[in-house]
Amino acid sequence: MDFIADPFFYALAIPAVLIAGVSKSGFGGGLGVMAVPLMALAVSPQVAAAIMLPILCLMDLANVWAYRKRWDRRNMLILVPAALAGILIGTLTFSYLSVAAVKLIIALIAIIFTLDHWLRGKKAGDTPKQSTWGKGTVLGGLAGFTSFVAHAGGPPVSMFLLPQRMDKSVFVGTTVMFFIVVNYVKLIPYWFLGQFNPANLGTAALLIPVALFGTWLGLWAHDKVNVTLFYRICYGLLFLTGVKLFWDAMAHFITVGSV
Repeated sequence: MDFIADPFFYALAIPAVLIAGVSKSGFGGGLGVMAVPLMALAVSPQVAAAIMLPILCLMDLANVWAYRKRWDRRNMLILVPAALAGILIGTLTFSYLSVAAVKLIIALIAIIFTLDHWLRGKKAGDTPKQSTWGKGTVLGGLAGFTSFVAHAGGPPVSMFLLPQRMDKSVFVGTTVMFFIVVNYVKLIPYWFLGQFNPANLGTAALLIPVALFGTWLGLWAHDKVNVTLFYRICYGLLFLTGVKLFWDAMAHFITVGSV
């Protein structure tokens, strides 16, 4: 079996996959967006994304059974068609738009959204908002596009779902159902774009035990965290994710000098 042999890669990939598993299964995927950026410190973003996709698909299968009866159908009807359009756009522009540019877009949206929530105060933030087709279409399309490019669809989905103040299990379950559709659809263009070479698939196979442990750990933590703390964690993770992506994008632009 072919696989990446660099120890530095695994020093980054193991915690990245563990964080992704915990985040996806217990907290709605907010911090999982950091997996590709962390792994991209040792390999190219394209290789990191190709390695992560089979792992994410496996995590999704494990999570679907746990949340099979706890997800919101209206939100899925709004988000999924838009996300599929975003995946198509990502496929068509794969060779033209840099990952750093996508990271910057996601970073700005995540940071502005979180700061708005904190600055408006607890009263405004705790008032449930209605899910709307317009907002859901825009954020769903953005989630599909950024998920295709760098598996960074979590923040846009969270930005649409969090203001609704739904039950935490329904929130996580909805993100699980959304991403099992998105990630399995992405397998098709990733295959045709040549992303699944033997080394990428072999490396993904080596990381599967870490992914399964992270998924179990997230499911365990989900039932131990109260609702108030849960939403504080989600908004905090969104902000940290935005800062991390912003830092990575700006560092790239400063070094390279172009988008």
